[in-house]
Amino acid sequence: MTDETAARPGGATNLSDPNIAEAVAVAAPVGNPALIGVPTFLAGSIALGLVLIGFVPAAAGGASIPIIMTATGIGQLLAAVWAAGLAQNAVASIFGIFTGFWLSYAALVLGLTHNWFGILPADAQKTQELFLLTWLILIVLLTLASLRLPLAFTLLFVLIDLALLFVYLGTSQTSASLTKVGGYFVFSFVVVGAYLFFDAMSSATGGKALPLGNPVIR
Repeated sequence: MTDETAARPGGATNLSDPNIAEAVAVAAPVGNPALIGVPTFLAGSIALGLVLIGFVPAAAGGASIPIIMTATGIGQLLAAVWAAGLAQNAVASIFGIFTGFWLSYAALVLGLTHNWFGILPADAQKTQELFLLTWLILIVLLTLASLRLPLAFTLLFVLIDLALLFVYLGTSQTSASLTKVGGYFVFSFVVVGAYLFFDAMSSATGGKALPLGNPVIR
């Protein structure tokens, strides 16, 4: 590599040179927003799953909100901003979508509990159905749009779809059994999310990445 190819007038580095570009890429810090986004997502999911399976009385349905509104909502937002700053656009989109889900869930529960939105008690069930159906449709779209990601992510999103579906059915049919099934699907995607967290942490601490499976669409 000659001086002419290594530098431009004024000492500026010629990043078009493949050797220099590679060196810069190696030297540049590489961030992984999943290290914040995934564990905070798991915290809210575990809390929500426990509510859905009846770990707390039905009257204490807001028991998960302190975790969801703070740790999970803020964690998803930080991960989305971090990913956007790294130009990891797909990752930013995913964490941004889940920021909206978790914060709007907190707003729904608090709003219904404290009558923030002027919704009559008789309309509370339909309001919850509207919320669940809206997010079910959006997460299904996210699932289909992300089929180029490794299979583990597709499995995660499919399980989230199923959890939302069963919670929606349980709400619309006033069925505690269907709602509990939704809760168990929540714990199933928690397991997949935990695997993704171990993968991210292993890579960040100098270990090997875990196998995530081939994408459905290449």
